[in-house]
Amino acid sequence: MASSSALESAGPGRPWNDPAAEPYIRIERVSKSFADFVAVDDVSLNIYRSELFCLLGGSGCGKTTLLRMLAGFEEPSSGKIFIDGLDMSGIPPYERPVNMMFQSYALFPHMTVDQNVGFGLQMENRSRSEIADRVAHMLKLVRLSEFGKRKPDQLSGGQRQRVALARALIKQPKLLLLDEPLGALDRKLREHTQFELVNLQEDLGVTFVVVTHDQEEAMTLSSRIGVMDHGKIVQVGTPQEIYESPRSRFVAEFVGSVNLFAGQLTASEPDRLRITCPELEQPVHVEVDESSVAAPLTALWVAIRPEKIQLSVQPPQAAANWTRGLVKEIAYQGNLSVLLIRLPSGKTVRVTRPNVWRHEEESITWEQEVYLHWHASSPLVVSA
Repeated sequence: MASSSALESAGPGRPWNDPAAEPYIRIERVSKSFADFVAVDDVSLNIYRSELFCLLGGSGCGKTTLLRMLAGFEEPSSGKIFIDGLDMSGIPPYERPVNMMFQSYALFPHMTVDQNVGFGLQMENRSRSEIADRVAHMLKLVRLSEFGKRKPDQLSGGQRQRVALARALIKQPKLLLLDEPLGALDRKLREHTQFELVNLQEDLGVTFVVVTHDQEEAMTLSSRIGVMDHGKIVQVGTPQEIYESPRSRFVAEFVGSVNLFAGQLTASEPDRLRITCPELEQPVHVEVDESSVAAPLTALWVAIRPEKIQLSVQPPQAAANWTRGLVKEIAYQGNLSVLLIRLPSGKTVRVTRPNVWRHEEESITWEQEVYLHWHASSPLVVSA
């Protein structure tokens, strides 16, 4: 996640969580249709100056179409987009304070890497020395310093994507739009570049809007995330809010792993809810506070993240928040182990355990009966 300094960067804007802040990007009831297909459906959204905002969703959810409307490559079918207080209706891409990195790279095949990266500065008639210095800095940022004299067809797909990223960043635009910017990079380079993007955003105060389907990337990069589904933004919040407090079953399932249990509210108290789930042997108690929305006296879903479930070989003494099952699968993944546990109801539950000690003896094995238990603050109640 972007550090707090990203929210306090220099410049005339205020942090997004300041109630007095004015949005830098204002999207008002924007829709976009292609024939009978609605790609973006009545979206309203505010993005603030110097914010690093991620649009997160699966393929076909409308996130790239929304990004292209911000860039000016598509016009909304209805609604308006404002950037820095100006209505963008009818304003072409080259007159907007925006730069965009495309999924397709769009590199000039006859130019070297140096020339591709510096092309925008050359069109602005910058001096050769300034172009050379800034190109060298950008290529160092994306770890391509030794590839400056190569042509695009002499690079791998990941290297070409890094050239496109450097070219998008070099002009230091006020608004940078990135469509799946790191998808072709290997894991270690992608992690490095994520933090470099955050550092650049902090240093320059550039507003970033990133489109991605990668949940981990969105969580690492963003100050806030907008989750999209079927053309709509279904939830906006910080990475912690999206992960820890999803508002719907879709968001809970899409962002991270989760165990979901159908249930019904049987009792509501000022500080907790009591829910009965047919797939669990014991009732579920869920901690709530006064700001929580009261759960309906109808069907609902209880969501529990795998890392919040504890395992033991002895039954807990509590009257709620536990069940039993048989260990069916164990996967060692280095930093953690994943266990699939089948409950008497037939439901399979996913549990993750951190591998804290290097030579820790595994006390739980296949086909062993275990007890699953969790704190009352761990479950979430979500709607369908």
